[in-house]
Amino acid sequence: MEYVLPVLIAVVATVSIIITPKADNGGTFFQGLSPAGGVPGLLTLTFSQVTTWIFARSLMNAAILGFYYGLWGTLAYVFYYLSFLTGGLIIDDLRFRKGYTSIQGFLYDRFGDWGTRCYNLVIGIRLSSEVFANLLVIGILFGAAGSGSYALAVIGLAAVTLLYSMLGGLHASLRTDLFQMLIFILILGILITLVMGGGHLTLQNILFIPFQFDQPGPVLMLVALLQIWSYPMHDPVMMDRGFLADRQTTRRSFLHAAWISIICILLFGSLGVLAGAQAASGEAMTEVLTRLLGDLPMLLFNATLVISAMSTLDSTLSSSAKLVVVDMRLLRPSLNNGRLVMALFMLAGLLLVFTGNKDLFSAVAVSGTASMYLAPVIFFSLWGDRDRIPLWSYLGSFTLAISGAALYFTESTGYSQWLGEWHKYTKLLFISLTVLTLGCLMFWLGNRQADTLADYPANATEY
Repeated sequence: MEYVLPVLIAVVATVSIIITPKADNGGTFFQGLSPAGGVPGLLTLTFSQVTTWIFARSLMNAAILGFYYGLWGTLAYVFYYLSFLTGGLIIDDLRFRKGYTSIQGFLYDRFGDWGTRCYNLVIGIRLSSEVFANLLVIGILFGAAGSGSYALAVIGLAAVTLLYSMLGGLHASLRTDLFQMLIFILILGILITLVMGGGHLTLQNILFIPFQFDQPGPVLMLVALLQIWSYPMHDPVMMDRGFLADRQTTRRSFLHAAWISIICILLFGSLGVLAGAQAASGEAMTEVLTRLLGDLPMLLFNATLVISAMSTLDSTLSSSAKLVVVDMRLLRPSLNNGRLVMALFMLAGLLLVFTGNKDLFSAVAVSGTASMYLAPVIFFSLWGDRDRIPLWSYLGSFTLAISGAALYFTESTGYSQWLGEWHKYTKLLFISLTVLTLGCLMFWLGNRQADTLADYPANATEY
């Protein structure tokens, strides 16, 4: 049984490479067009949205939060997938109502060079963390950190994914996403059927931790509801897929991606809840699941993580190439430069795996907090059509959010205790609420200032 998972991975990787057409132009590599110039259809776009967001880190996080905090922990992670609904609204307004072809173009028009510099910094960190987190999950599945099997699994999957990503770019990512999502749904369906057939998914097990407002699960649910307004805008993988198809297809893809993702995350996270309900003192989640479910379901459990990691990594690399070459224009727009950027981001992710923090959720919390500087941009500048917000409001919101993200990182890792002895998720709620409130206040004050200056006569000094 121990050789089945590597064989399955090898098969999926081989098929992914076989079905990847080599890109020969920028439209295919950077914009996801087919060799004939066609845009992706609804099924491809929806499944690509789903599989790039149901990544290995998300599945593991949903299960771990369920293990420690019950159904409410898993639901907290499910709430993040409401980002598809807010993301769809952002794209619809930005692209189809205002006519922009990128988020950078919108931010440049509103806030100049600093608008794009701040944004590119945040999403660059986001992309690097995605590569790191998904590679980290793969290593954890195959061995203890630092072991030979751990390193071999991480490097092997990185090499395979990088190979077919460099061959076909974004179009390859869309094609392999569709294939990998079909495999993922099949395996997840078999896994859940086996678990339900064993009689483990009972109401008593699912509700083994009661709902209490001051507990980590419900607190994290509130954090998610605060962060979903800005979270999608700082995720270039999701946003890039909003600029590929026509308006109706794009709208429907975001809507369908929302409910499909929510169901998948909830089902997978329920396995962590089940493990938490049956865990003995000191037992790890995977140990409990192996004891309760047996070898075959655990093989399927691990397979879903590996397949989701591959689907996310190729999409992350494609967005990284587009960010640096097309959006930031740091390199001449060519396929070779796009492939070079992919290799560099994969290398950065590998370095983080072997030297960085091993807390999976901290990457979500830190990037989600940093993204909150975009919430007032969305509320005032995008949806509110306030086009005279001064730069100081934007930079103030950015500085506040970055400071909040850094504070949470130091608090959650134990480097500081400035916020006292509260649970780290309570601290995260306090930080998120502060960043959102003060950021919106800065934009409100900036808008008032702009309105006052607009109403003040140009020759007022004559009076």
